[in-house]
Amino acid sequence: MEVTINYNGQAVTVEVTLEVYEFLDRADHKTENLFHEQRRHWDGREFDEYIITTEGVGAYGETPEEYLCHMEALHELMAVLDTCTEAQRRRFLLYALDGLSLAEIGVLCGCSKVAVYQSVAAVRKKFINFFENRLNE
Repeated sequence: MEVTINYNGQAVTVEVTLEVYEFLDRADHKTENLFHEQRRHWDGREFDEYIITTEGVGAYGETPEEYLCHMEALHELMAVLDTCTEAQRRRFLLYALDGLSLAEIGVLCGCSKVAVYQSVAAVRKKFINFFENRLNE
């Protein structure tokens, strides 16, 4: 993708990857939101460094390099999940991401609490093996 960046007052067009483009797009949106906040003063606070440091950190705290590292790690984790069965993956994600209990997952999936436990344990074992092998590389 091509993006145009203002550099020393001149517009420069460069070719970037999709991940870098998404990062720059998110940063532009956050910058625009902060400008709107400054203009409106919608909550009665004075627009000062406190707002910038507390509300602007999320968008600007992560560098493009860190973003790409996080995306790489996410792809590796998804590759491990791709080795699991559909039932294991679904049960593990309900447990790990949604925070549901084993009993709640059993009701949703129509299986016993023991079956959910075995699925979650199997996925955990795959992740442990993945990370142990990665440390040995």
